[in-house]
Formats: sequence, C-alpha cells, structure tokens
Amino acid sequence: MTPEIFLIFLYVLVLASFVGFELISKVPPTLHTPLMSGSNAISGITLVGAILCAQLPGFGSVGKIVGLLALVLATINVVGGYVVTDRMLQMFKKKK
Repeated sequence: MTPEIFLIFLYVLVLASFVGFELISKVPPTLHTPLMSGSNAISGITLVGAILCAQLPGFGSVGKIVGLLALVLATINVVGGYVVTDRMLQMFKKKK
C-alpha cells in the first residue's frame, strides 16, 4: 500500500470518528435506545464492509486480521443492539 493511500484511509477514519462522536454527544440520553435500534440496520453495512476488507488483495495477512477483527466487532454490535432493543420492547408489553 502506498503512503498516499494510507494517509487517505487514515484521514477518512479520523474524520468519521470525529463526526460520529460529535453527533452522538448531542443526542439526549432518553433517545439513545430508540436510535440504537434504528441504527442496527446501518450496522449491517459495517458487516459487509468488514467482509470486503478481509478479502482485499494487497494488504497481506495484516489486512485479513484487521478485517476479521472488524467483522467480529461489527457482529457483536449488531447482535447486542438487537438484544437491547428486544429488552426495551419487552418493557412495553402488558404483563399477564
């Protein structure tokens, strides 16, 4: 990988992290759970990106390890989000 491409990737990572942090910090705590349930579908895109990252040629074994790590973390994020959403929805059901 050339240094120019690495700098572009690093720039996109830092910019996305900064924008994400700024957006999430502005959300009131009462809206975090409903927003998380809506963002689970978007997290599926992260899974696709992680799979593609693991298969990119030219990155060698380091790229495969980073892609696998991204895949595992994205899967944990999606599954955890659905579990929390299910628990939240259970609170609103009538008790028998």
